[in-house]
Amino acid sequence: MSFRPTSMSANVLPFPGQATRAVEPNTLRPVLIVLHQETSTPGRVGNVLRALGHTLDIRRPRFGDALPETLDGHAGAVFFGGPMSANDSDDYVRREIGWIEIALREQRPFLGICLGAQMLAKQLGARVAPHPQGVTQIGYYPIRPTAAGNAVCPSWPDHVYHWHREGFELPHGAELLAQGDDFPVQAFQSGHAFGFQFHPDVTYAMMHCWTTRGYDNMDSPGARARHQHFADRAVHDFVERAWLKQFIDGWLARKPELILAQAAE
Repeated sequence: MSFRPTSMSANVLPFPGQATRAVEPNTLRPVLIVLHQETSTPGRVGNVLRALGHTLDIRRPRFGDALPETLDGHAGAVFFGGPMSANDSDDYVRREIGWIEIALREQRPFLGICLGAQMLAKQLGARVAPHPQGVTQIGYYPIRPTAAGNAVCPSWPDHVYHWHREGFELPHGAELLAQGDDFPVQAFQSGHAFGFQFHPDVTYAMMHCWTTRGYDNMDSPGARARHQHFADRAVHDFVERAWLKQFIDGWLARKPELILAQAAE
């Protein structure tokens, strides 16, 4: 399959002639956090959210946690990564992909990271698959923000941390925010939903854990040697950390411009 971007367009528009109501700001409401392993944490993204005053509503559907029927009580939702695939047939994978439609329909801030981005792409109708030549990205790799990406959030890092063997095509109607080489779609936006193929959430401690427990993956084509992960982090992490804080600030400020009013009784 091809990972080349396809279409970039279109904002969500309200239905004409409908009454609307304002939406309260997202300030201080909890953020829904979806994790996929028992020991997973929201890492640096969680640290930024807490620093901004938000509590974290952490749920693990893989282990039986239910997801909310609406995001009215949350400032937004973040779906994190994991070793599974958005193409897996497990019930919890299907449920999570299906649930993302709620965030899209309600026009609430949604962020998918790695697996979470692949789930978002899948919900939007894009294909998710391994690289045709079996290439992986494990370590730091360059990305290039587009004009749309710089408009959303300036000062993107030129290298970011990855740990994946699958990628996705640009969903129809989404905007490409950042691109790469082996996996061209690195970040995209669809309404208030964003998907990052890379891992801005990874802390120094998480990197130690991943490069120890996942050491066998470093023999994969394209993967960086373990020592290179830490050498590259020393060079690139400061910029990535500053950019993430700026992005999260703007992401949480997004709210539906218009919400359809209740139908007249």
